[in-house]
Parts: sequence; structure tokens; C-alpha cells
Amino acid sequence: MTLTQLPLLVFIGLSLTTMLTLLSGCEKSLTQEDRPVAIAEEQPESNSTPVAQEVEDGLEVATLGSGCFWCTEAVFRELKGVKSAISGYSGGKVPNPTYKAVSAGTTDHAEVIQITYDPKQISFTDVLKVFWETHDPTTLNRQGADVGTQYRSAVFYHNEQQKEEATEYKKQLDESGKFKSPIVTEITAFKEFYPAEDYHQDYFKLNPNQQYCQYVIRPKLEKFRSKFADKLKTEEK
Repeated sequence: MTLTQLPLLVFIGLSLTTMLTLLSGCEKSLTQEDRPVAIAEEQPESNSTPVAQEVEDGLEVATLGSGCFWCTEAVFRELKGVKSAISGYSGGKVPNPTYKAVSAGTTDHAEVIQITYDPKQISFTDVLKVFWETHDPTTLNRQGADVGTQYRSAVFYHNEQQKEEATEYKKQLDESGKFKSPIVTEITAFKEFYPAEDYHQDYFKLNPNQQYCQYVIRPKLEKFRSKFADKLKTEEK
């Protein structure tokens, strides 16, 4: 059963239980042929080198991990005040990691995005709000069907102010009971950022019909657009 067959099944009126069973099978297929790791097998191997991002006066940088960076990048690219969003790797122990090595779990890197933003248009607190409300920060080393330390929830702070704001925000969320389980987001000092291979950048925009984009990224993006409509870039509304 494939995801493209689901609309027909809805039309002919299958029960909810049957539909959920079929969707479960589709999710399993996404963890195989249609998952990012499988797609990477078709790409040439390349090593990333660390980048010290040059930031214009008045702009700031944040580095965040919330699962597959295809999803995170697609969300933050639409956020008002964000000037750039680059997919990459951070928090590891091996220099110049490749996507295949990171996916194998041998480098300790997390998939992250590094954003450059204008604090006059969006505060770091608002960046954190979007970050924590567009993924599940209570599942250790996992986002949905994506499992591994590379998918961990993480804030790599660039200064003490970011550390204090992230730590306080996380504490408030835990105390509020917003999530049923404790937040496991890692809050760690930023060290290095390695941009991911070119084919990862702007992935959703360039590959909208790819199944992972259709059935994982698009629903997340639509939920984000609905909840944060007032924070979207004008051209993205």
C-alpha cells in the first residue's frame, strides 16, 4: 500500500481503524525507500567543513536541532525576521562529517539549522517558541519515525543570554504542563557548524512532490502556518 492510494481509500469509505492501519504501513515505508537516509545513498559522498558565519551588523545567529533538518529549515525559512536558514550538523566529535556518517550515528552530530535573524523583527524568545512548538521535545533522540541521536532536540547557544533564555523557557514549559512528559531538549554551548551537502539545502521547496515532503513536512508546515500566521513573511502568507 502506498500513500498515493490513500485518497481513493477515503473515497470508498474504509473504517478509521483500517485507515490507521494502512497509514502505519505507509510510515514504515517512509522509514525505508522514501526516508532521507535512503535518498542520500543516491548522492555523491562529500565532506563538510566548519563555517564561521559572517553576520551583518544588527543580526544574530541561532543554531537549533529538532529532528530532520528538512522539516526545520522549511519552517524557519517562512518566519518573519529570519534572513537565512542553513541545514547542517553541530554538536559532534568528528571533524568534517558527511550525511551518511551522521546518519550512521558515529559522529555524535545533530541535524540542525543555523538561522540568521533580525532581533528587531523577531526576538530569540519567539524563535524558541516556534522551535518548541513545531517538534516534540519530550522524545529522546527521536522525532516520529526518525530515530537516532542525530534527530535529538537541541539548542546550541551562542552566548550567555541565549543560554539563560533557553534554560528559563524550558523550565517554564515544564512547569506549565504543556507537554505530558518532561522536555529532554539539550541546551549546549555552540562550537562548530558544518553546512550539510548542497542537495539538502532548501529541500522542501525544491522537492515538493517527494513523498517525505508530502506526508511529513507539508502537514507540519501547514500546522505551523496556521498557528503562527502573524509571524510569517508577507510573501509566504
